[in-house]
Amino acid sequence: MAFCTGCGKEVPAGAVACPNCGQSMAAAPVSASAPAGGLTDNVAGALAYVTFIPAIIFLVMEPYSKNKFIRFHSFQSLFFALACFVLAVVLMFIPLLGPILGLLLWLGEFVLWLVLVLKAYQGQKFKLPGIGDIAEQQANA
Repeated sequence: MAFCTGCGKEVPAGAVACPNCGQSMAAAPVSASAPAGGLTDNVAGALAYVTFIPAIIFLVMEPYSKNKFIRFHSFQSLFFALACFVLAVVLMFIPLLGPILGLLLWLGEFVLWLVLVLKAYQGQKFKLPGIGDIAEQQANA
């Protein structure tokens, strides 16, 4: 599944141009130097998942705050961290079973976090159910 680097929308396989914004889907030549911002989009997207601090920095610092791909991953990272925190707090109030469920939840969150980091590094827009839709709305706003 490919996404437009200009508008962030899904592009059908084999498309020459984005049907939404018309941007060419031809691969850009690979450059040895980093872009003006210092980080490539995929690296910034992956770094957004390393705690909530880089995500907030990317949302307020230009040129990252203008890039829909980086904004999407930053928002999804923040919403994912918030959901994990809320679930952990809820499990604290369940006697006996709470710690066991908390450990299982932590393991699942860790695996999901790894998937999110890898997908962002691969340049893919992997949307979590519910959270991903909200993050996409915020990134396009």
